[in-house]
Amino acid sequence: MTHGRLSPSRRSVILAMAGATATSSAKAQEPPSVSDARGFVAIGDWGRGGDRDQIAIAQAMAQAATEIHSRFVISVGDNFYPAGVQSADDPQWRTSFENVYTHSALQTPWYVALGNHDYRGHAPAQVAYAKRGGRWRMPAASYVVGSADLGIPDLNLFVLDTTPLVGDHDEAAMRLLHGRIGLPAPDAQMTWFREALKASRAKWKIVVGHHPVYSGGHHGSSPLLASRLEPLFKAYGVNAYLCGHDHVLQHIQRDDVAHICTGAGASAGTAKDIPGTLFRNSETGFAMFRLEASALQLEFRNAEGRTLYQACIPQNPA
Repeated sequence: MTHGRLSPSRRSVILAMAGATATSSAKAQEPPSVSDARGFVAIGDWGRGGDRDQIAIAQAMAQAATEIHSRFVISVGDNFYPAGVQSADDPQWRTSFENVYTHSALQTPWYVALGNHDYRGHAPAQVAYAKRGGRWRMPAASYVVGSADLGIPDLNLFVLDTTPLVGDHDEAAMRLLHGRIGLPAPDAQMTWFREALKASRAKWKIVVGHHPVYSGGHHGSSPLLASRLEPLFKAYGVNAYLCGHDHVLQHIQRDDVAHICTGAGASAGTAKDIPGTLFRNSETGFAMFRLEASALQLEFRNAEGRTLYQACIPQNPA
């Protein structure tokens, strides 16, 4: 099921085009030159050892990345099911990652967030794997990537570790079943995040985390996460928040922040409308982006590579 809706507020400037075909806009499909490329792709909740729709999504994402000369890949977490990885030598690095995302267009940096399923395993192993070099980038559980590393001027990427921020007691029980008990305290991360946003001079600020702030999916919105993040989003001009956790594709607009859920990287669930919903879809798929001078172009595609939705996210007012 797909859905798109515009509200009479500032969201009216957002161009929501649900159900568009991949050839509906010649301009949207025209690839930029490599030197001018400002594109990237984003996926979440994907690590299934090649099962479900993971391989089909990988192929469709590779095609999209080729079209836009994607600079990097964003993963919004739940990188390995059902319980993360145990070490940097875990065989899932091959079966769920290296042997699946093989296309040359995906041999770019992967900026990765941790999800709740990753915490059922040994989460620091994903940081350890990044230290071996290659495309997996996770210098810490939370980190910022500047425009020079991204290869896109005026863009900063802030990756959060949201599992310690959401207060999910059910998930704590699941960690305990897998022998994982403690989580980092949230205060240090929140202090770091505030200072990182404050220091940024980028015109475009994109925040990445696993858990949604707002969602119409199975897990739904997180009032606790909203109370922690929304004031900082507003104070420091965050443009978009990318997440997963719910296995759906969603675009929800709240005030000046686009909340983009791309958690359908291998399997799909269902979603309903909530305030601010512009689009929701229950197919597997991924998100692709192109940053222009004054707008961020968003497109969702499914496992067949078909365009499901396109939107233009304007730059926040100064």
